[in-house]
This record gives sequence, C-alpha cells and structure tokens, in this order.
Amino acid sequence: MLEPGRPVKDIEIDANTSIEKIFEELSKSGGFESVNLSTGLEILTEMISDDECLRFVSFVAAIVSTGTRGIIKDMIKNKWFDVAMVTCGSLDHDIARHFSHYKEGSFTMDDRELAEQDIHRLGNVLVPMESYGPIIEEKMQAFLEEEYQNGVKEMTTADICKMIGKHLGEDSYLYWAYKNDVKVIVPGIMDGGVGSQIWMFSQKHSDFKLNMIGDAEILSGLIFKAKKSGAFMIGGGISKHHTLWWNQYRDGMDYAFYITTAQEFDGSLSGALVKEAISWGKVTQDAKQATLHAEITTILPFIYAALVSRLQK
Repeated sequence: MLEPGRPVKDIEIDANTSIEKIFEELSKSGGFESVNLSTGLEILTEMISDDECLRFVSFVAAIVSTGTRGIIKDMIKNKWFDVAMVTCGSLDHDIARHFSHYKEGSFTMDDRELAEQDIHRLGNVLVPMESYGPIIEEKMQAFLEEEYQNGVKEMTTADICKMIGKHLGEDSYLYWAYKNDVKVIVPGIMDGGVGSQIWMFSQKHSDFKLNMIGDAEILSGLIFKAKKSGAFMIGGGISKHHTLWWNQYRDGMDYAFYITTAQEFDGSLSGALVKEAISWGKVTQDAKQATLHAEITTILPFIYAALVSRLQK
C-alpha cells in the first residue's frame, strides 16, 4: 500500500517571482499535470547537464509552421541535443519559412474559400501555395543538383538534412543542426514535400540513391557507444517511436520527457505514456521519466524559459 506523500502546498506568486520559482511551486502543489510539468523540467535539466548522456530531441512537423520553430531552433543552437528525430514536414516548413512567409489565420475559416484562393490551412496557420510547394521544389532540385554535380550519388536522410541546413540561415533549425553537427534523422522522409522532391530528382538521375540503411548505421554507432541516453519527445508519431525504438538496443533510455495531447485509451503510440515503454525495454526501469498532457505551442515557451534560467546557473 502506498504511503501518503507530503502535504499539498498552495502556490504563492507575486510580482517578483521568477519563472524558475514558479516551476518549483508547481512541484509542491499536488496539481494534476502541473506536477508532470515541474518533473519534466527537472528531467531535462539533468539530462542536458549530463556529459555522459546521448541526448535526443524528437518533434512533429506542425509546430515548425508556428512561432515555436524559434524555440526548436534555439534548443539546437544551444547544443542541448546530439540527435534530432523528425518528420519530413518539419524540413518542408523550415525551407518554406526561410524563403517565404506563412500567415495567421483561424480554425473557423472556410476551407472551400481558402482552396479557391490557393491557400492551405494548417490549424490556425495559413500556408499560401506559392510559399510551400513551388519553393520546396525549386530549392530541393537545386540543392540536390549541386550535390550530384559534386559527385554525390547516394545520401542518407542525415546527409539530406545537412545539405538543406547548409543552404539556409540563422532562423532555421536545420542550419543550426548543420553548424553544430547535430544529426537530424527523418525515418519517414517520403511522407512530405522534401521526400517527393528526392523521388522526382531520382527520376532524372537514375543512379542517385537514398540510403535509409545509412541512417541506421549512424544511429547504431551512437547508441551502442552511449553510456547513458535520454530524450525530449515533443509530440508523438514516428519521430517519438523511432527515438524509443533505437534506445531499446542499449536497454532503454535513462531520461525521458514526453509532451502529448493524445490519450492512451485507444492503445495508440502517440497516446502511450513514457512508462509503457519500460515494458518494451525502450526506457529503463529506473529512468527519470514523465509524460505531460499539454498543447506544445502553449507550454514549450515556458519550459524553454525555465530551462535557460536553470542551465545558466
């Protein structure tokens, strides 16, 4: 039988309370998801500060279409992570937003009217057609042709991401991954604009190959040498699962913090709490782990601000 814990403490905040202090208050509040939020900050602080830890970040594409892209970029710029596990759409949005602009919209807009205006809607973000498909096609064909003319006939997804980052600027997360030698792996690269452009390029250059096995070699080389490993998993799907999957080969992660809006009642991977991965050997039994149910674009800025404050100290 579990013993009762310490007394629940009321949160106390005044005009001088720092964001770091607020997180400390949450840890003693007994508040439902707020405790997971505070625990997550502790896990990330320890993981990022642990020099023996191979650190992963995984995230979904949709947030890169929003201003949250700036936080993703800064986390990679800060060298907090060694590997980024992402979806193809995050490459698409990083390219498109570097060379063009998305617009603010709303969830209630008429999609038929938007279609007639050649505007795609992603939640409450509007993606003008000319800011997306044509730009990705133009840039990817040029980038790939440059590599091909330099004698490159085979690339991993990590190579693709490095190539793209080399051609972007300081607003781009792929640029900072390239600058800081952060490996960006895209296990589902064919599911998006960049993947389609690689396929189209291969139609004109039949000797050009996309080497997915090479990504596995990169990951295995890192995983098998890691004394510890951990991950900040921002959203579910393939990017989350590929991170968990590879960490089972070293008997699981030592640190794991996951943010999701999905629920576990349907048995989905996105809804699965981190602790479920313990049964698969993807997270160690003694891992420091937590799952937070929250909407990423709302909560990530506060986590980032608290982390910056913590890590500077």
